[in-house]
Amino acid sequence: MKYEIIFFDVDDTLLDFGISEKRALHNTFLEFGLPTGVEEYEGSYQEISRVLWRDLEQGIIHLTDLGVERFKRLFLKHELKIHADAFSQAYLRYLSKEIHLVPGAAEVCRNLEGCRLAIITNGFTTVQTARIGGSPLCQTFEHLIVSQEAGFQKPERGIFDYAFSKLMITEKSKALIVGDSLTSDIQGGLNYGMDTCWYNPHQKDNNSGIKPTYEISKLTDLLEVVGCKV
Repeated sequence: MKYEIIFFDVDDTLLDFGISEKRALHNTFLEFGLPTGVEEYEGSYQEISRVLWRDLEQGIIHLTDLGVERFKRLFLKHELKIHADAFSQAYLRYLSKEIHLVPGAAEVCRNLEGCRLAIITNGFTTVQTARIGGSPLCQTFEHLIVSQEAGFQKPERGIFDYAFSKLMITEKSKALIVGDSLTSDIQGGLNYGMDTCWYNPHQKDNNSGIKPTYEISKLTDLLEVVGCKV
């Protein structure tokens, strides 16, 4: 095969984060006595969350602060008297139980047995390890590299240094990173001198100036990229 090790992102690459997030939010709002919370506040939440995750990638905010700050801003905007820290803890608890594979994820991993596979993801360690650990992919990966544990997040070089050290990799040319985010996964891989594969299932236009090595619209197309004979 062309690559010896493949790093996968988690959310919206292997697991469907949209479904997971919506269900976790609904269950959390329900716990706090707001059964229609998702319908009323999801739009605002998404706007706030996008800004904060972009700030995280740029090193403006820390992950632990992001977890609570998104709800602080939401509740302030809508004048809701809810304790943001308690809500955040409940949300992460529900999110860790939401496991929904992206189409083709299991097939791809199964057919990449000749490669070393690992996770490199931004997010909370307990949440990401619980979701992968509770999925059909639980025995698939050598290591789960999560930004909270690593102390760096994609696209920072530090998380790649951490990952390469964990897996004792020395040759970047033998590694590939696969992910859905141009600014996180692809930019991070490019910054580190790795080949990159942009998973773009909705075939979004790329006007970012970030140029992945490969682009696929179906996860199973990765097998051809890697040179795997199915």
